[in-house]
Amino acid sequence: MPTVTTPNTGIEIFYEDTAPLGGDPAAEVILLVMGLGAQMTLWPDELVAALVGDGFRVIRYDNRDIGLSQKMEGQRAPSLPVQLLRKKIGFPAKVPYTLKDMADDGIGLLDALGIARAHVVGASMGGMIAQLMAVHHGDRLASLTSIMSTTGNGKLPQAEKHAMDALVAPITSMEEESLVAHGLNVAKNIGSPGYPFDPEAQRARVLANIRRSVYPAGLPRQLAAIIDDGCRRSRLAQVSVPTLVMHGEADPLVKLEAGEDTAAHISGARLVTIPGWGHDLPVALIPRIAGEIAAHARGGG
Repeated sequence: MPTVTTPNTGIEIFYEDTAPLGGDPAAEVILLVMGLGAQMTLWPDELVAALVGDGFRVIRYDNRDIGLSQKMEGQRAPSLPVQLLRKKIGFPAKVPYTLKDMADDGIGLLDALGIARAHVVGASMGGMIAQLMAVHHGDRLASLTSIMSTTGNGKLPQAEKHAMDALVAPITSMEEESLVAHGLNVAKNIGSPGYPFDPEAQRARVLANIRRSVYPAGLPRQLAAIIDDGCRRSRLAQVSVPTLVMHGEADPLVKLEAGEDTAAHISGARLVTIPGWGHDLPVALIPRIAGEIAAHARGGG
């Protein structure tokens, strides 16, 4: 699988491009954007296969600072307390890069691949990035799907402590078993109570991701970009592309109200909520999620 250097941001992006059976050159493109500290492989293979089987060309990629894409070595994120304090008093801290930079990376990937327009689907932080693609590059989006994401409004209900603690817990050892334990703990604390994962299958997925890449240094820089971006409510009023918002009713990390707020601030957005769904992409929900994305992309949402 190849890498490209984005012509607009100059970042080396690793991506996977899966064409439908027969390689239809006219197939519509779905671009998948993943979340905080998450490699592109957190988009389940089953979801990619379902969308490809529905006739779409599907592209997923590693954001900068994660997986096999370029790392921002040597750039330091401000400490979380300092950044939050400065944001509160109206003096944003300097961050290594912004969410808009990450949105520009995704558009740059489309440029490098010669793709004029795509259906953009983002999950969690990827939803925030996708929202900014729609704000700043609306002519490049055929549609927007924001999954388990938020407007960034600080007055929304906050993550449950156990979920946030698990996500940002420092990695204390690079030994494989310690990394697996860390990954399983995150999955347990943010996962879907209505769709519990199979422990052995989840362990295999975590292990595969660890063996692909481990880069803890990127997470605080990506988190700094999220905090720096602040509330997008006023900017989302500019979004004019057809928008689908999907959210789990049992999400402990980005609460349901965040998805409702996102839909409320994008004109014409359709909101789909699912009971028992947390902050992951359970295999049991793939047919529903893929079906909603495909129907929306085809204008049937």
